[in-house]
Amino acid sequence: MMQNELFEKAPVHKAYFKFALPVVFSMVISLVYNMVDTYFIAQTGNTNLVAGVSLGAPVFTLMIALGDIFGLGGSSVISRLFGQKRDDDGKRLSVFCFYAALLCGVFVTVIMLSFREPVLYLLGADAETFEYASQYFTYIVLGAPFIIVSYTPSNLLRTEGFATASMTGTVLGAVVNMVLDPIFISTLGFGAAGAAIATVIGNICADIFFIWFLLAKSKRLSVNPRGFYITPVEIGQIFAIGIPASITNLMQSIGIALTNRCLLSYGNDKVAAMGIVMKVNLIAVLILVGFAFGAQPLIGYNYGAKNKTRLKDILRFCYGFECGIAVVLAVILVLTAPIMLRAFTPDTALVETGIPMLRMQQIGMVFVAVVLVTTCTFQSAGKAVGAFLLSVSRQGVVFAVVILAASHFFGYWGILVSQPVSDFLTSIMAVGLLWLESQGQVS
Repeated sequence: MMQNELFEKAPVHKAYFKFALPVVFSMVISLVYNMVDTYFIAQTGNTNLVAGVSLGAPVFTLMIALGDIFGLGGSSVISRLFGQKRDDDGKRLSVFCFYAALLCGVFVTVIMLSFREPVLYLLGADAETFEYASQYFTYIVLGAPFIIVSYTPSNLLRTEGFATASMTGTVLGAVVNMVLDPIFISTLGFGAAGAAIATVIGNICADIFFIWFLLAKSKRLSVNPRGFYITPVEIGQIFAIGIPASITNLMQSIGIALTNRCLLSYGNDKVAAMGIVMKVNLIAVLILVGFAFGAQPLIGYNYGAKNKTRLKDILRFCYGFECGIAVVLAVILVLTAPIMLRAFTPDTALVETGIPMLRMQQIGMVFVAVVLVTTCTFQSAGKAVGAFLLSVSRQGVVFAVVILAASHFFGYWGILVSQPVSDFLTSIMAVGLLWLESQGQVS
């Protein structure tokens, strides 16, 4: 089969870019719609509205994290099964991943709506921002089933070599979102609620495309529950990788929430500025994520096939290319920081506040690249312990310790340097874990 040829024999750089470029393009489009979202929210000129949406952002990130349990966890196991020529088992597991993601989304909607007020205050909402944060929160939570489901087939399709189809669905959802953003936010005057509604409708359109493609084009994946069964061991294998993968995004939610809470004592304008900065910083981060995780099916397949020579060649190329791209992106964002921030807000004070924030984020970008490739390697190979340790570190445990200590000893500037310091420390951990894995000491 031609798809197997790509996994097994094509030149490493050709196979790598075949898988990675569609994912990167999807990430760039996602980045563009994030920017459009931020742009139209910022154009309202309401700092409290901007801050309110920023405070609600971790909820959306949580949904991505839950989608990754079944998307990245499932794709890791399925790609290794395909490498072992166990196509029927891979198909069964794809059915489980789809419906489990759907049920998870329904559960999230019920729980989050039941505890809306305490969750919003936990995220840092106050009297000035609560109304806007609540509007965004309510509608994004209502769309949880559609958002969580969309991250499952978008990942699973790449295990069969359908990287372009995965990209198409993601791009479709993002374009619909971008078209609807100005209509719902400004024209209809829905504000923060409009941003959330546009996001949900975009994800529904992506879901429709993915389901059609799985039914009409896919041979080794399915959403048909007929004759379906799954063993506890198989569920455990999916969760063993999916949960660490989801923790990466969950930790991002916690990291954002923790940063916002630390900045609150310095004013809502600092929270609003950081919300814009984090969106701009996604230019570098999402591109790096795309290049790192775009290769996941290729790594998983060759690990499952026990093709060690090709696997080493793939990893060598991944690390070199990823670190090079990280340097280029960081330099660009450092030099263009004022221009990038002005593109999102006319507020000169917010721009001036955001410039040092954005530049500090770039210091650790090469370390982020090392962490991402290593995390992807552990996930693809089914190494749950290594994947888990890296997932809870960079924006989780390590970040929490660093930001709490740095903010205590160095105040406002300590908060700004916390992320690059965390990136550096986590990259050291990644290199150490990779060495232990080479010695057969990481499971």
